[in-house]
Amino acid sequence: MDLPANPNVSSPFDSRSPLRDVVTYKAHIIDTALGVLAGVVVFLSVLKTISWKRRVASAAIDLKIVLTFLLFYAGDLANVFVLVTLATGVYWLMLCKAQQQVSVELPLPHQEKHFVTYIICAFALKAVQFIHKLAVQSSVDVFFIDWERPRTTASRTVTASGQQKRDFLPVSIWRTYFVAKEWNKIQTIRKTRPTFQIMAVLFFLEVLGFSKFTLMEPRPSSNDLSQVEPPSYSVILRYGLASALWLCIGLLQVIFTIFYEICVDDKIRQFVDLCSISNISVLLLPQRCFGYYIHGRSVHGHADTNMEEMGNNLRREAESLCGQRGLLPNTDMQTFQVALSTRLRSHYDRIRESFSRRYGPARLMDSANQWEQNIRAYHTMNHFLGSVIDHAHPDMDYYVRDKLALESVMGMEFLEPIEKTIFYNDEAHSFSDVLFHGHESTLLLFDMLFFCVVDFACQNFVLAGLLTYIEQMIFRKIRINVGRRNLAYKTQVDERFLM
Repeated sequence: MDLPANPNVSSPFDSRSPLRDVVTYKAHIIDTALGVLAGVVVFLSVLKTISWKRRVASAAIDLKIVLTFLLFYAGDLANVFVLVTLATGVYWLMLCKAQQQVSVELPLPHQEKHFVTYIICAFALKAVQFIHKLAVQSSVDVFFIDWERPRTTASRTVTASGQQKRDFLPVSIWRTYFVAKEWNKIQTIRKTRPTFQIMAVLFFLEVLGFSKFTLMEPRPSSNDLSQVEPPSYSVILRYGLASALWLCIGLLQVIFTIFYEICVDDKIRQFVDLCSISNISVLLLPQRCFGYYIHGRSVHGHADTNMEEMGNNLRREAESLCGQRGLLPNTDMQTFQVALSTRLRSHYDRIRESFSRRYGPARLMDSANQWEQNIRAYHTMNHFLGSVIDHAHPDMDYYVRDKLALESVMGMEFLEPIEKTIFYNDEAHSFSDVLFHGHESTLLLFDMLFFCVVDFACQNFVLAGLLTYIEQMIFRKIRINVGRRNLAYKTQVDERFLM
C-alpha cells in the first residue's frame, strides 16, 4: 500500500529541495570569487604594464600600451579561473567521494556547463599569454661580444731597420659559433619533463584506476565498472582529479629539478661557465631598454689557444692563481639585469640597422657587398659594446648596484637610467626569462588546461594525453625554428651552425 506523500518533506530531486539550494549557493560563491579576484588582479596587470612601459622607454600611453595591458591581464585572469575552478573541482571530489551515504549530489548538468565554460575561458586566456611569451622570446635582441684580440707572432720578414716584423693572427669565429649553438640548444629546456608528466598522469588515472573516482556514484566499487551500461562521469570530478594530479606531479618534478640543478647538473649555470671559458659575453634585450648581460670575459685574456694552454689556464683558475670572473674587480658576479639609457639604445639601433635581413648562407645572398657590410657592422657592434663595458664612452657609461627587495618583488626598477645605464646584480640568473626554463608555470598550466579541454570533448584521458604530447612537440618545434632564425639574424651566425 502506498503511503501518502508528505508535502513537508522535500526530495533531493525536487527543485525546491534545500540540497538544490546548497548547490546553487556554491555556484554563486564561484561567480563571486571569480568577480572579486578578477578585480584584484587588475592592479597586478597594471603594475606589470607600468614596469613594461618604463623598460621600453615609452613616454605616452598609446594603443600599444593598452594592448600590452590586455595581454598581461589575460594571463592573470587565466590564473584566477584556474585557481577557482581547481578549488571547486577538488572540493566536490572530496565532498562526494568521502560521504558514507547519499547526502550531497553533484551539480546539475546546466551548472556543469557553466563550469566547463570557465575552463574553456581559462584555456583561451592562457593560450593568449603563452603565444605572447612565445613571440617575445622569439624576437629577443641578442649579441655575442667576443673579447678575443688578434695575437702577434714572429715573422721571418725583417724590416729595413733590422727589426723582425710581427704578424697578427686572425681571431677564430668558432668560439662564437659554439656559444651560439649552445644557446640555441637551451632555449627550450624546461624544469619538467613533458613526456614523463603525461605518462605519470595517465599511470595514476588509467593503470591505478583513479579515473573511477570521477563516476557520478558517490563511492565506486569494483562492480560498477563491469556493468553493461557505460559509466557516467562527472565533468567537475574529472577536471578536479586530472588537474590536481597534473599540478602535483609537475610540482614534484620542479622540486626534484631544483635539487638536481644544485647537486648534479645545471644547464643555465653551465652556459655561463662556457661563456667565461670561451671569452664571450652575451647581451640579451627582450625589451627596448631592458635586458640581461652575461659577463664571459676570460680572466686569462684569451681563449683562442691550444689544448695544453687551455688546460693550464683552467688549472690556474681552479687553484685561485688568477683573477676572478666577475665584471667588477675581486667579484664573481657574472650575470646582470640591465636598464639601458636611451642614448645607448639609440646608438645600438643605428648599428643594428646596417645588418642585412638576410640570414641565410653567404653564398645565397644577392650581393657580396651586403655580406661585407654585415661583417663590418658585426665588428662595429662588437667593438662598441666591448668599449661600453670597458667604460670607454663617458656619455654612455654605466654603474652596478643591487636591486632593492621591493624592486625584485614588484618586478620593476625604481630608478630610470636617464644619464647612465644601470647594471643590477642578478644571482638568480634571470636571463632564463627569455627561455622556456623561466616560464615553467605558464607552460605547465597551458598543458594542463589543454589536457582537460580535450578530455571534456572526448571523455578519454588516453586520447587527451596523446593530443597533449602532440601539442607540446608542435610548439617546441615552432620555438626552436623561429628562435634559431632570430638568433641567426641577430648574431650574424650562419643558421647551418645552429642545427
